[in-house]
Amino acid sequence: MYPADTEPYDHGMLDVGDGQLVYWEVCGNPDGKPAVVLHGGPGSGARPFWRGYFDPAKYKVVLFDQRGCGRSTPDAAEPDADLSTNTTWHLVADIEQLREHLGIEKWLVLGASWGATLAFAYAEQHPSSVSEIVLFSVTSTTPREVEWITRDMGRIFPEEWARFRDVVPENERDGNLALAYSRLLHDPDPAVRDRAARAWCEWEDTHVATYSGYQPDPRYEDPVLRLRFARLVSHYWGHAAWVEDGALLRDAGKLAGIPGVLITGRLDISSPPDTAWHLAQAWPDAELHIVGDAGHGASSASVSDLVLAAIDRFAG
Repeated sequence: MYPADTEPYDHGMLDVGDGQLVYWEVCGNPDGKPAVVLHGGPGSGARPFWRGYFDPAKYKVVLFDQRGCGRSTPDAAEPDADLSTNTTWHLVADIEQLREHLGIEKWLVLGASWGATLAFAYAEQHPSSVSEIVLFSVTSTTPREVEWITRDMGRIFPEEWARFRDVVPENERDGNLALAYSRLLHDPDPAVRDRAARAWCEWEDTHVATYSGYQPDPRYEDPVLRLRFARLVSHYWGHAAWVEDGALLRDAGKLAGIPGVLITGRLDISSPPDTAWHLAQAWPDAELHIVGDAGHGASSASVSDLVLAAIDRFAG
């Protein structure tokens, strides 16, 4: 990894409409190859570690917080937060508006987890704006994937899933669990909201814990981040990202001519490897790597090394 403490040389707030201001920053070489980072979650924010994937002498790296993610306002953790204008297609429009605002012709897109879904949605809408794509922990947020992660993973973690399910009122437990949580996370009672946020984040920590040495995410100890994250993830999952079922796979041919690298862990049962495999079959320029000992995220040196190698190669 390259130094992740490279400070931005430029930053700002972009008014994208709907009363939303998106925080952005640019790091590295002002004359370098442009790249944009699409963080996960939804709701995680563009943390500094993302900078470490790019050679600061060769890349001009744009990071931004997606709508509602703390530095972008209004914050999704505010008690009366309205998420009605926070959807995949709003985020896709924000990315393109940010590219135009910064005067960038094309950029490499790096994303992981939810950021991979967003990358596919963006690139299929705006293929002429994308030079290359590098993704790990690949998702497409289909209804089947949401059902897998919120319900079927209970077969692997039955006790933990029962605790997750039982926070939801009994008459809603057989339905859309993500939407049921979303309702609880917007309850007028702050105690109800916090209980739901804690339970959601405990389940998040559980379903990614499929490999040796996993450590719980300390960020979930922050009650504001916990609520922000749980609200945004349950909001997006509850609506299967507002993407027609199967559309991202169906339209992967639109990426023809864009070089891509997809990296996923064999032990990433939170984002099962078959998602990346199917997308690679439909995308003629995609290179697929399935890493045998890796779980979700950059959980092994092998995943990080492959991400770094791809980005270094695309630097030219």
